[in-house]
Amino acid sequence: MLFGRACLQSGSVIKLSCISKMFSRRGLTMMQRQVWNSSQYVLASTRFSAWPALVAFIVMAFPAQAPAGENWPHWRGPAGNGVATETNLPTTWGVDTNVSWKVEMPAWTGSTPIIWRDHVFLNVADGTNISLWCLDRANGAVRWTRQLSDGDRRARKQNMSSPSPVTNGEHVYVMTGTGVLTAFDFEGRQLWMRDIQASYGAFGLNWGYASSPLLVDDGIYVQVVHGMRTDDPSYLLRIDQQSGETVWRVERPSDARRESPDSYTTPALLSYEATRELIITGGDVVTGHSLDTGEELWRADGLNPDDNGAYRIIASPVVYGGMIYAPTRVRPLLALRAGGRGDITTSHLVWKTDYGPDVPTPVTDGTFFYVVNDQGIVWVFDAQTGEEIYGRQRLRPGTYSASPILADGKIYITNEAGLTSVFRAGPQFELLAENDLEDYVLSSIAVSQGQLFLRTTTYLYAIGEHNPTAN
Repeated sequence: MLFGRACLQSGSVIKLSCISKMFSRRGLTMMQRQVWNSSQYVLASTRFSAWPALVAFIVMAFPAQAPAGENWPHWRGPAGNGVATETNLPTTWGVDTNVSWKVEMPAWTGSTPIIWRDHVFLNVADGTNISLWCLDRANGAVRWTRQLSDGDRRARKQNMSSPSPVTNGEHVYVMTGTGVLTAFDFEGRQLWMRDIQASYGAFGLNWGYASSPLLVDDGIYVQVVHGMRTDDPSYLLRIDQQSGETVWRVERPSDARRESPDSYTTPALLSYEATRELIITGGDVVTGHSLDTGEELWRADGLNPDDNGAYRIIASPVVYGGMIYAPTRVRPLLALRAGGRGDITTSHLVWKTDYGPDVPTPVTDGTFFYVVNDQGIVWVFDAQTGEEIYGRQRLRPGTYSASPILADGKIYITNEAGLTSVFRAGPQFELLAENDLEDYVLSSIAVSQGQLFLRTTTYLYAIGEHNPTAN
């Protein structure tokens, strides 16, 4: 359903304030907002039943037009969960096969490209400096670059460009591992800059900061969940996207010890019934927070049942419908029911498994829950019950650090050697293709307008033909 029972009055008449709030969250165009604003009077003065009223608004606000291909505005795509709705995507490619263009990159990174219409944005580190690059998606030409920070350093798979940018279609926001958060317009004009470490103290993660910001409405949400190299508390920030000022800062305590406080994850957004929450994992717990105040609404323990001092978390939380999936360092992965308050460790635990990932973030369509672990072994679970559909299905041997995406009825997952396995989504495993770019890869695939964007150490590839009306 588009909205819950809270949006309906007796007789199935729509509550206008509820629908207005609902649509304001969906990123309407100016024209669509104007149509909605003007239509409220008609709806308010006529006791339309719920569905005809809603249909009338949709017909006015969203006239028939060619279907538009998706943007990829965030590390995990348009819904923040690694799922794309486009079809007819490429299944096979190679270094010089089915590649529209490629552009040279100075180094590897875990950062994913983000795409909005004809703009591609990249967080780039060259061993000395960290920069934001803007490319023309038609041909890969560099439109502009802007230095974000110096002080790039490398620690195993980590460098200071690991956080992915995020965009609302007008501005782009990018965080560096050095703690510099900067906003630009699409022409490369800097709007503001914040040095988070200068404001709140040095980051204390063992391998350096890597979390991407989360953009919701007019807020940019930043997590600093650390402890291995600091005694300072972990905290969450809401930054105003227009001014760059801090709206709130709240501490997030935990009893985790040694390296276990460290979290390299990215926050997730839960939209459930009439509420929205910020979901954070790290420090042995998963927590839900108010977007408006940062207040901790609930907490679930159980991510580190053996109190292991090396249980840092890399794979990010996944939210789909009313379920919250919280990976940790392989086991256990917890599946929690949304809607709780206080301690929900047992009350809202739906299922758990010992077959979770360490680095790759899982993906789900709400029916099946797909896990690819660091060795390329696939498990598929019933997303609602945790029943194992199939497991121990081995992909090409290798190390897997990128996260799988679900698109066009297929799962795409790339290993560190640059080989992408494509297998059919659903209850039975079927390998469809293996595509080798023969280069080191940490970055996850992005999908936009018929193309796949895959970043290696040496190149960013645009795979397949650009189709602005892909759907």
